[in-house]
Amino acid sequence: MDTTLLYLALLFIIPMCFTPGPNNVLCAAHGSRFGFRSTLPLIGGMAIGWSALGLVIGAGTDIIARNEEIFEALGILGAAYIAYLGVKIATSAPAKDENLSEALGLRTGIFLQIINGKAWIHFLVLMTTFGTVFGDSYSAKVALVAMNLFFGLPAVMTWAAFGSYLRKIFSSDRAGKALNTILGMALVAVALWIVLSS
Repeated sequence: MDTTLLYLALLFIIPMCFTPGPNNVLCAAHGSRFGFRSTLPLIGGMAIGWSALGLVIGAGTDIIARNEEIFEALGILGAAYIAYLGVKIATSAPAKDENLSEALGLRTGIFLQIINGKAWIHFLVLMTTFGTVFGDSYSAKVALVAMNLFFGLPAVMTWAAFGSYLRKIFSSDRAGKALNTILGMALVAVALWIVLSS
C-alpha cells in the first residue's frame, strides 16, 4: 500500500463527502421536513447506489472516461431531477411526524446516484488518480469504494441530523415553511452549479 497516496486520497475523499452536494443538501432538506429517522431509508439507498456506482466506475474507468458525452448528459439529467426535488421541497408545507407519505425512500436514494454528476466526477477522479492506493487488482478498487463509503455514510447522516435539528428550531408552521423554501432553493442552486460547471 502506498501510504502517501492513501493520505492524498483521504484529502480528496473527506472534503468531497462532507461539502454540500446533491446527496448532502437533499438529506438536510429531507431531515428538516421528515426528521432523521425517516431519512434513513433515503440514506440507505444513497449508500447502495453510491457504492454500486463506484464499483462500476472502478471496473470501467477507461471506457467511461472515453465517453464524455454520456457523462455530460447524465449530469444534466441529474441536475434536472435535483432541481425538481428542490422545487418540490421549497413549495411544500411543513410535514408532521405522522404524515410521512411523501418521504423519499430507498429507490430514490439509489436512482439519484445514477444521475448524480458529482458522484460520477468523484469516482472518476478517485479511480483514475488514487485507484492503485491498495494495489492494481479490482479487489483493491473495491477496498477504495469501501473506504469512501466509510466517510460518505457519516457525511450524509450528519447533514440529515443537521436538517432534523433545524426542524426543531423552526417548529412553527411559518418558520417550517421558510426552512423548506431555503433548503429547497439550496438544492436548486446545487442543480444550477452542476449545469454551469459541466
